[in-house]
Amino acid sequence: MLELFGSGLFSLWLEMAGVQVKPLDALEALAWQTSPGLVVAADPNPAGAKTVEQYFKDLVTGKLVAGNTIQSQGIWMQSGPILMANHEGTTPIPAASLTKIATSLVSLKMLGAEHQFETLVSATGPIQNGVLQGDLVLTAGGDPLFVVQEAIAIANSLHKMGIKEVKGNLVVVGDFAMNFQRNPIIAGEFFKQTLNSAAWSRDINIHYSTMPKGTPKPQLKIAGKVVLATEQVPSPTLLVKHRSLPLKQLINEMNVFSNNDMAEMLAIAVGGHTVVQSTAAKLARVPESEIQLINGSGLGVENRISPRAVCSMLMVLQREAVVNGMTLADLFPTSGMDHRGTMNSRHLPNATVMKTGTLRDVSALAGVVPTRDRGLVWFAIINRGPFVPAFRQEQDKFVQNLVKQLQLPQTVPTAIAPHSGVKNIPLLGTNDRNEVVFKG
Repeated sequence: MLELFGSGLFSLWLEMAGVQVKPLDALEALAWQTSPGLVVAADPNPAGAKTVEQYFKDLVTGKLVAGNTIQSQGIWMQSGPILMANHEGTTPIPAASLTKIATSLVSLKMLGAEHQFETLVSATGPIQNGVLQGDLVLTAGGDPLFVVQEAIAIANSLHKMGIKEVKGNLVVVGDFAMNFQRNPIIAGEFFKQTLNSAAWSRDINIHYSTMPKGTPKPQLKIAGKVVLATEQVPSPTLLVKHRSLPLKQLINEMNVFSNNDMAEMLAIAVGGHTVVQSTAAKLARVPESEIQLINGSGLGVENRISPRAVCSMLMVLQREAVVNGMTLADLFPTSGMDHRGTMNSRHLPNATVMKTGTLRDVSALAGVVPTRDRGLVWFAIINRGPFVPAFRQEQDKFVQNLVKQLQLPQTVPTAIAPHSGVKNIPLLGTNDRNEVVFKG
């Protein structure tokens, strides 16, 4: 059933089916169910309904949807407690990478904005004349953004300690991942290669070129092979403690690039997708049936979230961001401020904070857009069908048309502006996140 108040998408679709109807009263046409505590009220302003009506007309005109696929399209639009539009808004629909909103919310709530994952580098033998007489032990701590630059920084810290060669093996402890390669042995081989600039590939050199000018090229050779520890390594000597970027930056990078591996690792860090599902539903105050997950990234149509739950999670995330001295723009791509990743090809009004979702037959867009007449408008659009590029264009046009109806504010509201006023690209491979523990 189409649940939309105003001039009547419900009437529109009945008329398309050949049924003559009279215009529905606004309150009668608005029929939605809310969970306890999630309060919404009818909006007397028809802008939301008109915008959605035009959106569906455009989908039909463009032959992107037909009458038998209308229930595969979900929309929820809300300004504070005012419900502006709702079509299949409480129905869990394949949401693709909108799943990362749930992962962002739960990881921020459970771990905290300043949380840093630790990767430990240890030794099983003495250091004599620059040679480690034993194994180099790499203990993973769940860092979802451990990349080449981080490994180079660690190698340079080891070099400053006087270590130029390792006689033994590189022993990997735990689920180490590097450059989003989550097989610990393959990631370990990559780490080993990165420690020795003589063995660098073209890709490693490209990563190195992004580091501050003058960064030394490490020359640390490991004679042995890469092995995965199957039992506890006896009494290794801790050499270096490496800390990841703060979680708030990790979440932003994950969402800007919609990185699936980062999302999976953050979900694992809080207990897995079942914890993300139940905790997100509780925080968003929606029934758990509206958030159905099989992972933390959104890969697979089995990940289903209702548009209402998406908006609710975003609003709670905004609240949690403020508690941590941030705004939602510090955690998600923002139009006019981000020019990387998923924002690169979108055409959205200035200061729109958004998250995309894409599978082979799913296209989704959710976020918040500032308006003059309705303040912050939270929206979630989930489309199902094979016309993903066309759906994206129509979603962008939907938000643009909404802003035409409600007007942009003269200035970006501080409530959704980045806390620092700008969004800086994070610095990878900085020495200040390496703590040399062993003093020799």
